[in-house]
Amino acid sequence: MTNRPEKFVFTNHSFDAATGTLLLDYSYPGVCDFSETVIFGPSKHKLSGAEQTALANAFRALHLTAGISYYKAYIPEIIEINDGALDDASADFFENLYFNGLGEFAFRNQVKLKNKIKFPRGGKAPTAGNVSPSNKTLVPVGGGKDSLVTVEALRRGKQDITLCAVNRAGPIVACINNSNIEAMFIERKIDRQLLKLNEQGALNGHVPITAIVSLILVIAAIWHGYDGIAFSNERSASEGNTEWEGRIVNHQFSKSLEFENAISGFIKSHIASGIDYFSFLRPLSELHIAKMFATESRYDDVFTSCNKSYRIDDAMVDKRWCCDCPKCRFVFLVLAPFMEKRRLIKIFGKDMLDDASQIDGFRELLGLKGHKPWECVGEILESGAAFNSIAAKPEWAETAVIKAISPEMAGGEERLGKAFDDALTPDKTDNVPARFKGAFNDAIG
Repeated sequence: MTNRPEKFVFTNHSFDAATGTLLLDYSYPGVCDFSETVIFGPSKHKLSGAEQTALANAFRALHLTAGISYYKAYIPEIIEINDGALDDASADFFENLYFNGLGEFAFRNQVKLKNKIKFPRGGKAPTAGNVSPSNKTLVPVGGGKDSLVTVEALRRGKQDITLCAVNRAGPIVACINNSNIEAMFIERKIDRQLLKLNEQGALNGHVPITAIVSLILVIAAIWHGYDGIAFSNERSASEGNTEWEGRIVNHQFSKSLEFENAISGFIKSHIASGIDYFSFLRPLSELHIAKMFATESRYDDVFTSCNKSYRIDDAMVDKRWCCDCPKCRFVFLVLAPFMEKRRLIKIFGKDMLDDASQIDGFRELLGLKGHKPWECVGEILESGAAFNSIAAKPEWAETAVIKAISPEMAGGEERLGKAFDDALTPDKTDNVPARFKGAFNDAIG
């Protein structure tokens, strides 16, 4: 496309209560119109007036959040919102989300966004609604170890939970089935025209998907009568990957503590004051979560953190782990200190530490090459701590990766040993509500 669109418009959003279907409409005037669909299903919950207010606020917030997928195609200078300008707090929230949430996208496409993303201001702040107390909590399940640790901790804590997911990816469905806990599925359909624009040269790349899912679940909570949303983002998610435009770019920005604080505050002030949005695992490192996960074998045959298993790819049929990506390497590495070797190899289908082709990939995780991978992996220091903890163990010492990298890690044993201990000590920074503290404390022992 020779002429890039000059503006992006949030045109309209509408909700069919009979089917629980939300339409989100966007436009590049004269170029392309989009309509995204999110299906929540009919509700048996009778909404109060305060909940209806909250729902309307949440619809608008999701409309503005989900628009990031379409805005990124051309990142025009002008943003318009047909149903009115934003108050300053809302504009600040969305400008921060777009700027930092598109940080990886900007770095990898080598585009500059600083001082470019400006939402129209001057509007009146919405009146926050409320939700009726229910002590019912939605727990999003992603198919990996983290959310499953949350599920089991809340189950043991006798919390009233419903598992949930946006769309029915195979690994997610399998994990939910193995849990034997009630589940809710929400369907999201992006406009396929966006893919056509990408084929024609429109910009493409990473978006803060957890932010989009978060607002979808806020709507689901209000619509179906829940007052809690328990994510499973750990403290490691706050570590960035590299620098661009004078700021640290974080692949996991919408999983970070910074964003959790921002969105939880925004929900209470601009959507519904009675919703608890938080991450149950925030005080924990990935290593600590791996240790907790290793005590539960219920999900060994179904869980996966490999993104390739969520794609339509013939090469991955009936295979949960590609064993050739940063996620596979990291999860294998952090589980190795806590799992019997035979069990770990059975889960992955191979010994990843005895595969010489993975050596450079493990070097990236350990900070010995390049920068932290563009994936949801833990901190470089805790990867080093995990490596150090198994390097001298007979069952791992002679594997190809350990033998190749150990000389490069020499001299740091004391520091990494301390880092391992620190990783198993919960952080004091968290937003876990009081009603979940008992379950959290019991889970970490």
